[in-house]
Amino acid sequence: MDRGAVIQKTERFIESEFRLEGSGHDWFHVDRVRKMALRIGEEEKCDLFIVELAALLHDLDDWKLNNPEHQVGSKAEKWLCSMEIEVDTISRVLGIIGEVSFKGAGVETPVKTIEAAIVQDADRLDAIGAIGIARTFAYGGNKNRLIYDPAIDPVMHNDFEEYKNNMAPTINHFYEKLLLLKDRMNTNSAKIIAEQRHNFMTEYLTQFYDEWDAKR
Repeated sequence: MDRGAVIQKTERFIESEFRLEGSGHDWFHVDRVRKMALRIGEEEKCDLFIVELAALLHDLDDWKLNNPEHQVGSKAEKWLCSMEIEVDTISRVLGIIGEVSFKGAGVETPVKTIEAAIVQDADRLDAIGAIGIARTFAYGGNKNRLIYDPAIDPVMHNDFEEYKNNMAPTINHFYEKLLLLKDRMNTNSAKIIAEQRHNFMTEYLTQFYDEWDAKR
């Protein structure tokens, strides 16, 4: 298996799949996650090929972007098989993809390998900070959600179905997910980056509420 060729072909495939995606899960998100995962991976003892491949494919079967009624099997698995990659590598990558997503404030999302920890951290870092804020509102608009409604309180979802079916205003998502991520990072590198991005979000929310109440 030519690892370089596999990465190049997968990159082109994912870019073509996500180039026009408008919910904040576009190709540029995938590429940022890939770059951050490799940055974190350089500080850890890990298989960087597995990390990069999983980062590139991590959103291909995401429930937010797919209609399960029209989906037969895993698109990531089909792609990996088409690359004639070793069965063990396919299993490792699919395992990582299955562990990446946030599934609700009250739902634990443990990882089994350092590679999964790295990709999960990279994906979560892209959900917070300045870009995370932009992506959150892009997703909310894509799903026709209100920006904010003071009468609707955030909910700490205790199961995945409840979280998945949530249609609350976008500001609620900060409390239901984004502000929780700082303390759910796995690697030391991600924890340091998350701290600064978390602080930026709290400052943003202070400004948001002041403007909402016409205080600034």
